Amino acid sequence: MLIGTILRAKGADVTTVAPGATVRELLAKLAQHNIGAVVVSSDDVTIQGIVSERDVVRRLHDRGPEVLDEPVSAIMTTEVHTVTPAENVDSLRRIMTTQRFRHMPVVEDGRLVGIVSIGDVVKSAIEELETEKASLVDYLHR
Repeated sequence: MLIGTILRAKGADVTTVAPGATVRELLAKLAQHNIGAVVVSSDDVTIQGIVSERDVVRRLHDRGPEVLDEPVSAIMTTEVHTVTPAENVDSLRRIMTTQRFRHMPVVEDGRLVGIVSIGDVVKSAIEELETEKASLVDYLHR
């Protein structure tokens, strides 16, 4: 299965936040959209970073509640790994597991076109197994 297949099923909407937005504003976006991470982008097309709930919790622990009024750029991860829609989900699953990533932006021709979560990857694996099972059961009953 390709990553583009997951995006077609879930949609390509990506919630982004500007690097100058406050961490408090970031938290509001995470809660509003019921998501665990957002791509940091000034133009909704290019990726400047990524920031997750974990980033916020760790910085709260390190710096205290003052971090809530700091810009997102102060806590975001700037070295962002990305994938393309044409890449295989199996390789993404391995990368997410070994690198401990929970969210991976999807980029095509240098433009942000989606984001895939570990939940999306697990869901695709379950769907593949269910399809394979149905084929095997059908084969056995012929």
